[in-house]
Amino acid sequence: MKEHQNECSASVLSRRKFIGTTAGAAFAGALVKPAHVVKSLAPDIRGVMVGAISYSYRALPSSAEEVLGYLKSAGLDTVELMGNVAESFAGAPEGPGWPSGGRNASPEELQAFRKKRAEYGEVMKGWRMQADMGKFEMLGQMYHDAGVKIDILKLGDPRWSNDAIDYAFNAAKAVGARGISFEISDEGAERIAPFADKHQMLVGLHNHTQVAEAGFSFDKPLSYSKYNMLNLDIGHYIAGLSESPIPILNKYHGRISHLHLKDRKSAINGGKNVAWGDGDTPIGEVLRLLQRKQYPITAMIEFEYEVPEGSTVLAEMGKCVAYCKGALS
Repeated sequence: MKEHQNECSASVLSRRKFIGTTAGAAFAGALVKPAHVVKSLAPDIRGVMVGAISYSYRALPSSAEEVLGYLKSAGLDTVELMGNVAESFAGAPEGPGWPSGGRNASPEELQAFRKKRAEYGEVMKGWRMQADMGKFEMLGQMYHDAGVKIDILKLGDPRWSNDAIDYAFNAAKAVGARGISFEISDEGAERIAPFADKHQMLVGLHNHTQVAEAGFSFDKPLSYSKYNMLNLDIGHYIAGLSESPIPILNKYHGRISHLHLKDRKSAINGGKNVAWGDGDTPIGEVLRLLQRKQYPITAMIEFEYEVPEGSTVLAEMGKCVAYCKGALS
């Protein structure tokens, strides 16, 4: 217990020092929340903030209450919450389900589904403009009372209207999150930057394997606002480039909001999502770097590999948590 307290104290000092830097000061204001949703980002595994993106539970019933239960059962106290989970709790209308054939649906079924999705999108535009922020505050309170921090809300799209983008930031603020996240692009980063400045909240820009494309750089998306940050997906990174993400972490550690942890084969080995320990992603090395350097970066488990026969999503998530603990022990 004393060792854990010492690690926590060192981490808090590191965060204070970090917030005093240029990059840290950029979003220090976003860490100040209403009293009912304040929760320390104290390390939960030996000095490293380890959580999960709720997308990991997509194959299970995923109400806000159910996701909270899954996180508690895994011993996790930090989450990047998917926007659909939060909006459903706030009373959003239910969208159309996938065709019964799933990936094997007929072209006619897929066309009908796309039409329904487009119609639902128009309904959601109207709903968001009158959404009750009090419901999002209730969501943040519920998670806070259960000891779980909604760190990031994965909500928003740079293609949305100005009012809708404001809505995304307001919803994130209401649940007590540091900011929002969506997919990285130069255009999206430029579009969102004035809103991030206005709300003084961060935007986590998530990468896929486009990091391997000619001319790709993290610098341009980050240049548009001091609140633009990287949501670095280390599995996608190695699957795109066959290179370790460690140099990126060291170079951009002051501009990384959070990580996505998954194990993938490198590009030269096929890039497949695999069970942790079977791929080429240096998950353990990354976690130990965060621990050693005391980088204030949340590491979010993202469960994406196929559930082995005879196992379950919850069992596999437990293995991922155990992997993190083992790497940091």
